[in-house]
Amino acid sequence: MHKVELTKPDGRALILYSRSEIPKNIQAPSPQNESTMPEPHLRWHPLRGQWVAYASHRQNRTFLPPKEYNPLAPMSSEKIPTELPQGKYDVAVFENLFPTFHLKSKLAPKLFVPTAPAQGVCEVVVFTQDTKSSLSKLSLDHINLLVDVWIDRYQELGKRKEIKYVMPFENKGIEMGVTLEHPHGQIYAYPFIPPLAEKELNLNKKFYDEKGKSILEDMLENEIKDKKRLIYEDAHTLAFVPVCARYPYEVWMAPRKRLPSLAAMNPQEKTSFSRCLKTVLLKYDKLWDTPFPYLMTFHQAPTDGIQRAESHFHLEFYPPYRMKGRLKYLAGTELGADVFANDSLPEEKAAELQAVEVSVD
Repeated sequence: MHKVELTKPDGRALILYSRSEIPKNIQAPSPQNESTMPEPHLRWHPLRGQWVAYASHRQNRTFLPPKEYNPLAPMSSEKIPTELPQGKYDVAVFENLFPTFHLKSKLAPKLFVPTAPAQGVCEVVVFTQDTKSSLSKLSLDHINLLVDVWIDRYQELGKRKEIKYVMPFENKGIEMGVTLEHPHGQIYAYPFIPPLAEKELNLNKKFYDEKGKSILEDMLENEIKDKKRLIYEDAHTLAFVPVCARYPYEVWMAPRKRLPSLAAMNPQEKTSFSRCLKTVLLKYDKLWDTPFPYLMTFHQAPTDGIQRAESHFHLEFYPPYRMKGRLKYLAGTELGADVFANDSLPEEKAAELQAVEVSVD
């Protein structure tokens, strides 16, 4: 992997990655020359026992969702030319110009609930310079590089004392709120362990102390025995519709061996991971012969310095789904009670994905 670190005129970092040498004369562009100092902050939610982030400056960001959302409307044709330099490279990472978290944030209002500066990092990861491509269309070699980029960012961001948890993710498709057609994901580096991750860690610790293995190890063993919901299987990686799927077409990806993060994979495991990822995404796209919308999230060990033997990293894909020509989104029971209602069985949707034949070569 070749890597070049640059600084934009406004002071933000730009990091370029490539499978071949990167030209030394590449210049880092920016939509503006002045440095901006966003001041996002946190407020404590006493009934949920968690932090809520506030970043009102994001209402001034360059690209906003349409005022009246139409899932059938075409995606914005806007690119990010002033963020991406000209030249030969494969993947670009830069600090978000309108971040929800910022390491230099120092201000927080004094209220009757606890508040704090939202000190963290928000990065944009541009998968390729080809605006007509997507993660599913990238070559295995390119995806291998992207895995190395995710590993690099996990390690580099996790070294910072303010950062406790690093989460790469991708929102794919206008149905998921994407306003740019450029193939990209994001990385949020939090100053705390997010509530969902913390809950997973606590449940996993209890299970590991009782059983000597992670919850995911136990699930993988049972999914392999059952085979009804497996989407991909090789010597190192599995993809499957979980038996407890909350969404139709929900898929999880995990290494067979208990590993705390992407960074713990060896070269063979990384190659397997890339092949599995491409297989899942191709199946999604071929399911209805149209680009498939989803949210892809990474679940990895925190970077707070505490060793957790029970940690078992994995990816989860949450798609909206079509049922008789309509799209299903979160509704009252999901948003109001955090009780998900799935209108189909995991086995049914796994069978549909299993029937989709794809080639990743």
